[in-house]
Amino acid sequence: MLHHVILGAGPAGVIAAETIRQHAPADRITIIGDEPEAPYSRMAIPYLIAGNIEEGGTHLRHDAAHFAALKIDVQRGSAVAVDTSARTVTLAGGGSVSYDRMLIATGSRPAAPPVTGITSPGVHTCWTLADARKIMALAQPGARVIQMGAGFIGCIIMEALAARKTELTVIEMGDRMVPRMMGETAGTMIKQWCEHKGIRVLTGTRVEAIHPGTPLSARLSTSEQLSADLIINATGVKPAIGFLEASTIKCLRGVLTDEHMRTSVAEVYAAGDCAEAFDRITGTTIVSAIQPNAADQARVAALNMVGQTAVLPRVTQINVLDTLGMISTSFGNWQGVPASDGGAHTALTDAANGRHLSLQFKDDVLIGCNSVGWTDHVGVMRGLVEGKVKLGAWKDRLLQDPTQLVPAYLATAQSQGAWNGAADERRR
Repeated sequence: MLHHVILGAGPAGVIAAETIRQHAPADRITIIGDEPEAPYSRMAIPYLIAGNIEEGGTHLRHDAAHFAALKIDVQRGSAVAVDTSARTVTLAGGGSVSYDRMLIATGSRPAAPPVTGITSPGVHTCWTLADARKIMALAQPGARVIQMGAGFIGCIIMEALAARKTELTVIEMGDRMVPRMMGETAGTMIKQWCEHKGIRVLTGTRVEAIHPGTPLSARLSTSEQLSADLIINATGVKPAIGFLEASTIKCLRGVLTDEHMRTSVAEVYAAGDCAEAFDRITGTTIVSAIQPNAADQARVAALNMVGQTAVLPRVTQINVLDTLGMISTSFGNWQGVPASDGGAHTALTDAANGRHLSLQFKDDVLIGCNSVGWTDHVGVMRGLVEGKVKLGAWKDRLLQDPTQLVPAYLATAQSQGAWNGAADERRR
C-alpha cells in the first residue's frame, strides 16, 4: 500500500486524489492544504463577491462527507521544505509527513509589486476566501475602490466590484487592458467598453505609493493623487514553489515536468498552476494557469502515480473572458511569429459594433488568434489552433477574409481528423 501525498487542496489536488482513489482503492491518500477552508475554487471568488453565489458555492465538493467517504485525509498545513532523499515534507510549525509518491499542486500566489505602502490596512489581494470576506466588507455601494491590474484575473475581479456598485478606478501598467492576452486593438476596445460602462480605466499608469489612513491615498505615476476606501492588488500571480528552493526538484518559472507530469525526481509529480508542463505540440515547457489545464494535468499525474501510463496531449493556451458583457478570446500564440519564420497575419476590426478578429499563421497553420465580440467562431478557432491543422489554400483565403473560419475548418480539420482525434484523446 502506497502513501500518496498531495500538496495543495485546489482543483488539481482534489482531482488527482479522486483519480488515485478510483484506480488504487487500497492506497493511502493525504491532501495538505494551507487554508482552514474546505477545498474550494479560487475562480469562484469573484462570483461570491458579486453576490451570485454563497460561500459554500465556492467549494469544490458540496458534500461535507465527500473526502471521508473516499478515505482521503484532508489536512491543514503549509510545506516549507522537501527532502527527496528521505521522501519527507517539512511543514510550517515543525511537523513532517513522509510519502511514497508526491504531487506538487500548490498553485499560484499573488505577486507583490514594489509599491511603498502595499501592506497598508485596506489594501488586499483577491485570492482567498479570507480576502473575499474583507473585500466584501469594504466594497459597499458607492465605496471608492482602486484596482491595480487589468489582466485576465483583474478583469473578472473588476466585474465583481462593478456589480457591487462601487466607484471603481482600474490602473494598468500596460498600454491596454489584458496585455498578456490581447493585442493593442483588442485590449483598447475592452478599455473603451469598460469606460462606457462607467469604470475609469488608466492604462500606461502605475501606483507609485500608497499612504495609509482613512481614506487611503494612492500616488500615481502621473502625479495624480487618488483617495480610496479599498485598494485591490491584482497585478499578477506566480507559481507557489518557494518551498522547493533547497530541494533537488528542478524548477524554472514553475516545477518542470515531462509529458507524464513527472518532475526531475523519481516519484514526484506536479500539476496545475505551479507546473511548467511539457507541451508535445510545441516541444517546449509552459506554465498556463487555467483550470482546464489543472484538471487535465492532475488526471495524467494521478494515473502515472498509480502505475498506469498516461500522457498529457498538450498544454492548452486558451482564455475566454466576459468583461461586462463583452466576450473576448485568446488562443495559442496570438502574438505571432516573424515573416522570416513563416509568419503571416490578418485582422478585421468593426469598431462600431465592438468586433475584432486577429489571426496569426506560421506557414499554412493557424497558430494563434484574438477575437472580441466574435463569439460564433470560438470553437472553430480553438479547433484549428490546437489541432495544428494544415490549411493549404485556405490560408490565403483567410488572409483575405478572416470570417471564413468555419468553411476553412469544415474543409480541412475534419478531413485531417486533427481536432476530433484530440478530443477523443482527452476523453480517454
